[in-house]
Amino acid sequence: MLSHERVWAAIDALAERYSLSASGLAKKAGLDSTAFNKSKRQSVDGRPRWPSTESLAKIIEATNSSLEEFLAFVEPGRAGSRAKAGGQAAGVPLLGFAQAGAGGFFDDSGFPAGQGWELIVEPGATVRKGDRVVVKTISGEVMAKVLERQGQGVIELLSLNPEHPNRRFPTTEVEWVARIVWASQ
Repeated sequence: MLSHERVWAAIDALAERYSLSASGLAKKAGLDSTAFNKSKRQSVDGRPRWPSTESLAKIIEATNSSLEEFLAFVEPGRAGSRAKAGGQAAGVPLLGFAQAGAGGFFDDSGFPAGQGWELIVEPGATVRKGDRVVVKTISGEVMAKVLERQGQGVIELLSLNPEHPNRRFPTTEVEWVARIVWASQ
């Protein structure tokens, strides 16, 4: 059920998922750093103050999350929800970053396959500089990296593991890129 308490709990949970405080989340979204303070969740006369839809849209965009992810925090047990309030996805297999580059963990469309996952990817999601991504090349190589740059026919990736090199590919050599939306750390 949508309630004042659950909406604010969802904002706190979203901030926590992205390793931010409520103030840090507000700042990242371009809002006043005090916008989500607990003291501002009730008016002086005790009436509940609700966050605006504009503020919610800004925090969803700032965290590169989705409305579905936010709503999963509002109603942790709702049908079709892929996330629980505890920050772990329900029914989604986990795979470590180091294993992500090994063959057989993704199908031809970029969706996860197999067991043992510690990350969740969103094939087809818009990716931006700084996003953690899984990339599959046309030659079949799969890797988990950080997107440094994508454009002008080139994709540049930074290694998550200092023992592995950064990579640069012509986009014609990339079969798919999937944004990592959750990773166990």
